[in-house]
Amino acid sequence: MLFILGLNIGYTIEGVFGRKSDPNFTEKQKWAWEHCKKMIDQGLPCYGWELDEAEYYVINGYDNEEYFFSGPSWGSGEGSKKWQELGDTDIGLLEVYSVRPRQAAEDTKTIKESIEFVLKHAKSPKEWIFPKYKAGLDGFDNWINALETGTAVKFGMAYNAGCWAECRGFGVQFLKEAKERIGGKTSTLFDEAAGHYEVVHDNLQKISELFPIPSNRSMDTISDSELIQAAIKHLRDARKAEEAGLNSLKQIVKEL
Repeated sequence: MLFILGLNIGYTIEGVFGRKSDPNFTEKQKWAWEHCKKMIDQGLPCYGWELDEAEYYVINGYDNEEYFFSGPSWGSGEGSKKWQELGDTDIGLLEVYSVRPRQAAEDTKTIKESIEFVLKHAKSPKEWIFPKYKAGLDGFDNWINALETGTAVKFGMAYNAGCWAECRGFGVQFLKEAKERIGGKTSTLFDEAAGHYEVVHDNLQKISELFPIPSNRSMDTISDSELIQAAIKHLRDARKAEEAGLNSLKQIVKEL
C-alpha cells in the first residue's frame, strides 16, 4: 500500500527487502546499509523493520557500523543496531526504506484509488495475504473461530486488536477528511462509511482493553471463558459494521 498509494499523496518509497533465508542475505544487509547512508546524506528520511522490537522505526543516522533509530521504546532516538545484525532475527525480515517527495495527485484520484485498494485487499488477494491468513470479513471469521476453538493466544490477540483498532481509527479520519476535500454528492456516503468504521474501531478498541499486550509476549492460549465470550461479541459486532462499511465504500467508488 505504501509503495503504490503513496505515489498519489506525494512520495516514493525506495529501499531493500530481504529474508534471512535468501542465499544473498548478507549482500542485502550491505545494500540496505549503503542505501540508508546515501539517502540520509541527501537529507531524505529513512525507516526500517525490527531495529528493536517487531515494529517499524525511523532511522535518524549512522556511524561506522551502526544505525541510530527512534520509535517504539526509543522515542528519544537513543537506539542503535549494527548493520550486520539487521534482519538476523526469528522473524527474519530485512527492510530498509527511504522516502522521496514527488508531485501529489488530485484529491478525487487519490481517494478513489485508496478505497479501491481497500475493497481489493478485503478479498484476500494472494499477492498481499500470506497463506493461512485472511483479510476483510474472512479475517473476522478466522479470528472468531480461533477464540471459539481455543487456539487464540494471548499475545496474538492483544497485538491484532491493538493494530487493527488503530487502523480502523485512522480509516475514520481518512473518510472524514475525504468528505471535506471532495464532498458533493458523496458526502452522505462518506458519513455512512465513517459511522460504520467508528463502530468497528470502538469494538476492536474494547478488545484491546480486554487484552493488553503481555509483558512477556506470552504465546499461551486464552482460557478465561468470560473474556473469550466478550471478545467474540465485540468481533461479531465489528464484523457486521465492517460489512456495512465495505458496502458503503463500494457505493462511493461507483459515484466517483
